[in-house]
Amino acid sequence: MSSLATSGIIFGCVFGGALVGMFLRAVLPERHLSPETKDVVKLGMGLIATMAALVLSLLIASAKSSFDTQRSELAQLSANIILLDRVLALYGPETKDAREALRGIVSGALERVWHENQAQAMQVEPAANASERIFQKIEELSPKTDGQRSLQAQASKMTMDLLQARWLLFAQRGSSIPVPFLVVLVFWLTILFSSFSLFSPPNLTVIVTLMVCALSVSGAIFLILELDRPFGGFIQISSAPLRDALARLGH
Repeated sequence: MSSLATSGIIFGCVFGGALVGMFLRAVLPERHLSPETKDVVKLGMGLIATMAALVLSLLIASAKSSFDTQRSELAQLSANIILLDRVLALYGPETKDAREALRGIVSGALERVWHENQAQAMQVEPAANASERIFQKIEELSPKTDGQRSLQAQASKMTMDLLQARWLLFAQRGSSIPVPFLVVLVFWLTILFSSFSLFSPPNLTVIVTLMVCALSVSGAIFLILELDRPFGGFIQISSAPLRDALARLGH
């Protein structure tokens, strides 16, 4: 389910809770709406509001940290790709096939993850065959000098590091937001909004205010879900580092 659809459902739950509170205000006997009852409800809702705020801040911090981590890893991966290309260039013209294979891998990754056709699903999984091919080409080199042997060993290690980094990005593609956290948070917010409307007069100002608040809360959760999907959705990790690396390959 998309982040937009999920946040829409959350908005419906939270604002629906406010409507339920209005309904309860209309049907409950007057003794249930006494000042003493109102004070007890306020104390309970204050506790729930505090817990909801803590969970919401935790989810925001977790999603932002995951997003920043993967963005940094992509930037580091792009820098290492350029460095590997330069090491192969220093080795000599014998590495032409390996450098072309490296360029093909980068171009293929850009096409799979940041393709222009948004109707297609994002494919973060590395192309294993292509990645292994460049490693084989480096291993098949026949160095003639100590310098070339050193460059070959360095290129082999860098290639393995790049493969590890790419698979790490793939392994981190899953959600870092625990679903139970999200469910409990929505439950708390629904109860909270029910209490808001329980002791408020059901006029247009109250309804609009509660609607805007519910929209704001669901918008915050929408941003959390988007940050948790860095390679898809409206908020994506920029492909600029990898495109810059592609532009520098082969020179």
